[in-house]
Amino acid sequence: MKEANDEVETEEEDLFEHFKIKVDPGQEMIRIDKYLIDRLANTSRNKVQIAAKNGNIVVNGQKVKQNYKVKPGDEVSLVLPYPVREFELIPQDIPIDIVYEDDAFVVVNKQSNMVVHPGYGNYSGTLVNALVFHFDNLPYKIQDYFGRPGLVHRLDKHTTGLMVIAKTEDALAYLAKQFYDRTTERRYHALVWGDVSEDGTVTGHIGRSLKNRKLMTIFPDGEFGKHAVTHYKVLQRFGLVTLVECRLETGRTHQIRAHMKHIGHPLFNDLEYGGDVILKGTTSASYKKFIENCFSLIPGQALHAKTLGFEHPVTKEYLRFNSDLPSGFKHIVERWQKYVSPENILDDSSTDFPED
Repeated sequence: MKEANDEVETEEEDLFEHFKIKVDPGQEMIRIDKYLIDRLANTSRNKVQIAAKNGNIVVNGQKVKQNYKVKPGDEVSLVLPYPVREFELIPQDIPIDIVYEDDAFVVVNKQSNMVVHPGYGNYSGTLVNALVFHFDNLPYKIQDYFGRPGLVHRLDKHTTGLMVIAKTEDALAYLAKQFYDRTTERRYHALVWGDVSEDGTVTGHIGRSLKNRKLMTIFPDGEFGKHAVTHYKVLQRFGLVTLVECRLETGRTHQIRAHMKHIGHPLFNDLEYGGDVILKGTTSASYKKFIENCFSLIPGQALHAKTLGFEHPVTKEYLRFNSDLPSGFKHIVERWQKYVSPENILDDSSTDFPED
């Protein structure tokens, strides 16, 4: 059984093996849903059927339906897009910015400096701690084989913006499959270092760095990591930094942050990927002060999940949600707009920078 990583949260397109069972030689041929119900604690027939419907039950390496009959010697695995939960979930009264809610799911606008779910070093104060306090009967809230209550995808600690949380088991399975099949729409706004000359696409396998396992890196030849694609479009140029929109085709850990660094444009104030130092501009004291003041407005990378689109798990209607930049990010953009205004001509010799 794979273990949840204790350093870097995993992407939604990964599948994790929760259980692996080899069928006894004397086992009679029975339906696999009945077989699993008898062997997995806290597991209902409905949970098993949902898992089978979404291709999460594998026998001898092949996906099977709930009516498959197990045979002696079969190797049965349950694989799900969530690591096995290792921590008790403590409900905490933490405010949540709810954008939309119905009986199937809730869309929230995650704030910066908030970890999505508990892990080593973050046992409380997470979005999941808040969710289990504010919402009753979230799917897989109890200690069963599923990983995290209602979570379909995730955002990094300092990334802000839209997330969808399932409120029923069926909604969780339906939404998770959309993320896995890459049929969702995910658009981010990012402020990156450097003058991005044109729109483009970054394609490169992403995997854990061989030097620092907490970071992700790009392996262009594909010898390591997993296939990842990010499309980016220039929204506004400021000469030394650029506001871009990134559209995810895949959903790998730290994908935008790693891909933009790979092409020479680390995210502004990215603490892990080298964006929290002055990479472009002058060495003047006033410019240094200007950048430091911008850094102080956000605790980490300038990255916001602005648009989220998916098919409703019940009505099958396509929904699209948008969110505004958080105040700190917005204020940074406004400062750079002032910097490149006619009164502050973009010039390496200029020492006239907007103040607080």
